[in-house]
Amino acid sequence: MSAVEKTDVLVVGSGFGGSIAAYHLAAGGAKVTVLERGPWLEGKDFDHDYLLGSSYTRVFDFVAGDGMSVLGGNCVGGGSVVYFAALPRAPRFVFDKQGSIGRRMWPAAIDRDTLDPWYDRVSEVMPVSQQDWDDVTYSGGLWAAACHHSGRSANPVPVGIDKAKCTNCNWMMAGCRFDAKRSLLLNYLPAAIAHGARIRPLHEVQQISRTDDGGYRVHYNLIHDEDYRITTGSGTIDASIVVLAAGTAATPVILQRSEETLGAMPHAVGRYFSGNGERLNTAIINEDRVRDVLGLRRPNGAAYEANQIGKGPVAACWDFLDGSRPEYSRFSMEQLYFPPGLGTILAQAPGATGPAWFGKEKKEILKRWKSWLTIFLMTEDDNEGVFGPPPPTGNAYRISQQMLGRGSLRYDPTPNTLRGWAEADAEVKKILEKDGLATVEPWTNDVVGAYTVHPLSSCRIGDDPATSALDDRHELRGHPGIFVTDGSAVPSALTVNPALTIAALAERAIPGIVRAARDRGVDVTYGAPLPTAAASGPATESVA
Repeated sequence: MSAVEKTDVLVVGSGFGGSIAAYHLAAGGAKVTVLERGPWLEGKDFDHDYLLGSSYTRVFDFVAGDGMSVLGGNCVGGGSVVYFAALPRAPRFVFDKQGSIGRRMWPAAIDRDTLDPWYDRVSEVMPVSQQDWDDVTYSGGLWAAACHHSGRSANPVPVGIDKAKCTNCNWMMAGCRFDAKRSLLLNYLPAAIAHGARIRPLHEVQQISRTDDGGYRVHYNLIHDEDYRITTGSGTIDASIVVLAAGTAATPVILQRSEETLGAMPHAVGRYFSGNGERLNTAIINEDRVRDVLGLRRPNGAAYEANQIGKGPVAACWDFLDGSRPEYSRFSMEQLYFPPGLGTILAQAPGATGPAWFGKEKKEILKRWKSWLTIFLMTEDDNEGVFGPPPPTGNAYRISQQMLGRGSLRYDPTPNTLRGWAEADAEVKKILEKDGLATVEPWTNDVVGAYTVHPLSSCRIGDDPATSALDDRHELRGHPGIFVTDGSAVPSALTVNPALTIAALAERAIPGIVRAARDRGVDVTYGAPLPTAAASGPATESVA
C-alpha cells in the first residue's frame, strides 16, 4: 500500500446507506472505496447454530450502553445480512412528528408523497413481496387468529424474500445460506463491484481529518478476522467525498473522535438517538386454550408448539398506526421469531413471585420454549439517547473477541416514551390473554436496559441547525463533502421496520452527493440504471 492512497469517494460501511451510495457513485464513473469493519461472508458461510465463532457472532455487533443496548450488523452487507427482511413503508403521520422539540422534526422537503418515488426505486432492486396467508407460519397464524378473536385486525408483512427459495428454516437472523433473503449481497453490492468499487472488509474507521487540498483523510485500523479486539495494522485513504454509513451506533462516534482534527461538530451529532421505540413481549401459550378457543391445530396434532418453525415476522397488527391518535399512542405489533440466546435470557416468567428473568419459574417457562410467541412492538420514543465521549478506538470497548462491547450511549426514557411502551404492552396483553390464550410479560430491562435492533437518529437530517446534524441533502453541517446515509440520518422513530425507509432516504441523497462530488472535481454523473437481477449475483470479490 502506498504512503498516500487516494480515491474519489470513500464510503464507510456497506449496509443500506453505504451500498446504495457505492453503487450509484461507482456506476457514475467515480473511483469508490468501501471500508467495512466486519468480515465478508456469503451464503455458504452462514451457519445454522449460535456458537461463538459461528456466523451469528461474527456478523453481529451488540453494544451495551447505559439504559439502552443496540444490536446491529457487522459484516459486508451490514444489517441487510442479519435483518428479518420486513420492508413496510413508514406511515404518513411519521413525517409530521414533533416529539420533544415541539415542531416538525423532518425536513420540509420530505414527506410520504415525496419519498414514495424513492421507495419505488429501492423496491425495483430489492423486490418487496406482499405475503399472503398461505405464506404465514404457525406463529404468525396464531398471532393473527388471536388478534381476530379480540376484535383487532392483522395483515401479512411485506418482505424482501424470494419465496421460491425460502425453506422456512428460521435461521435468517444468522444470514441466509439459501440466498432467499434479498440482502445487499445480491444486488447493490455486486453491481457496485461490477463498476469498479473496491470493498475492503475488516477495516474499522477511527476518524477523519482534512487534507491540504480541501479533501479528507480517513484513518482506519485493520481488524483480526477472529478476535475483533486485535488490530493487525492501520492506514489512511484520501478522498474528495466521504459517505458515512457505519451504523447509528458507530457513525456519531467516528464524528465525535474526528472533532479534534476536523473542528467542531454540529450539536446534534451523537444526540437525539432513537431506539425506534422498540419493545419485546413473550407470551407463554396455553396449548389447550388455543385448541379450544381458536380451533387451531397443526398436522401433527399439536395446537401450536411451533415457535421455531418458519421465518421472522410474517403477521402484524397495524390498527394503532392511526395519524388521528396522539403522539406516543401510535405503534405496530408484529409477531417475531427471536432465536435462543439473548431472547431466552431477557424473557421474563409471567406471574413470577420472585425474580422474573432467572430462577425456578424462569426455568419452568424455558422448558416450554416451543410454546412461546414473541411480539415485537415499534412505538414512538422521545429521541432521548445521547452518546458520551468516544472510546479510544472503534465504537465500543470490546468485551469479547466477537459481538459484545460496552458503549457510551446513555438512554433515560422520558414519561412520554414510558407511556407509549406501557400502552403497547397493555394491548398485547389484552389480545393474547383474552379467554386464557396465554400469559404475557415484556422482556426485562434489568440486564441490558432497553434494547433496539433498529437504532436511528444519532446524526439526523432536518431544517433546524440546532436540532439536526445534517441538512436535508444529508451533508454534515459545517463540513462540506461529508455525507451521512445510514439509519442515524432518520429523524425519528418510524413505528415500523425501518430498512426500506433508510434505503429510500439513501437513494434520495445520491443526486446531491453527485453534485457535491462534481463541485469538488470528481468526474461523476447520476442516472445509471438501477441494478437488476440479471446484472447482479452474490458479491464475492473480496479485496484485502
